[in-house]
Parts: sequence; structure tokens; C-alpha cells
Amino acid sequence: MRIARPDDVDEITEIQARTWRFAYAKVLPEAVLAELDTEAARSDWADALAGGAAEVHVATEGDWTVGFCAAGHAPESEVADANGALPADAATIGLIATLLVEPRWARRGHGGRLLHAAATGLRNAGATRGIAWLPEADTASRKFYTRAGWAEDGTVRVLDAGGTPVRELRVTGPLTVTLQD
Repeated sequence: MRIARPDDVDEITEIQARTWRFAYAKVLPEAVLAELDTEAARSDWADALAGGAAEVHVATEGDWTVGFCAAGHAPESEVADANGALPADAATIGLIATLLVEPRWARRGHGGRLLHAAATGLRNAGATRGIAWLPEADTASRKFYTRAGWAEDGTVRVLDAGGTPVRELRVTGPLTVTLQD
């Protein structure tokens, strides 16, 4: 486990593309999935690693990069309820923007270690709790966050993914992460 470096951009981009194609093939249109490993996607990750709003951690196994997690301060638009009202602790909420482990490296604890590293970074930056948005159809990620002590908070959003609506649920939880079986 370590902080991502600029030379991790290609691996991060490829892990996102492979993982999303595996996990979301029935949720997202092929045109959206095809955009994940383009130069534009690489450029976005290069910008994130060059001092963006998120801290990016990578999980490694041996010489392989097997997963990553991007986390940072949650913008107001991410923490507001469905009516736009902000919770009292809005200024201290961290966002797990993405947490992905390539499927062939799953079930080895990488996701838990990534969440722990991100949560620690968020706590050190002054966050008191975290949130993440998950596609409703992604039951594996919902189970993962539940094992980490996070729960759905009742907030739902619908994103336009290339003309296909994708319903996402928001989960929230503590930044003292302990995974439970």
C-alpha cells in the first residue's frame, strides 16, 4: 500500500477500465465503458495525481498494482440531501470517490487496506466521517462497505451514463475502519 505516483497513471486507468467492464457490463452502456481507457481518462488521472483534490492510494501485490482508492474532502454537492440541505457536519465529511480492486486480485484484503488507508488520510485531514456513492446494482460493493461499518443513508441520485440512467445510493460511515466477516 502506498500513495500513487505519476508513473501509476496507466495502471490506474487500466484497472478502472477492466474492473468497470467486469462489474458494470450490465449497468453501463458499452460506449461509456469504452471511454475508460482513452487518453482523456489517462489525462484525468494524471491531473488527479498531480495535486488534485483527492489523495490516491494504490494496493500492490508483489510487483503488481492491483487496486486503487481516491479520497478527499467531499464537496457540498456530494453531501447534500435530496432537497439540497447540508448536514451540520458538511465541512468535515470525506468522500471515497472510487475504490477498485481488479477482480482477479479480489478477496485478498486489498479493498479493506485501501479503505483503511483512505480513511486514515481523511481523518488526518480533519474529516469526521466518510461517504461513497455506489451503483444500486453493485451489491458486492454495498456488502463491502457494510462489513466496514458503513450504511446507506437514504440518499439516492440518478446519473446519466451515456443516455442510460444509473441509480446510485449513498453510504456513510466512520473513518475508523475495521472490516468484519
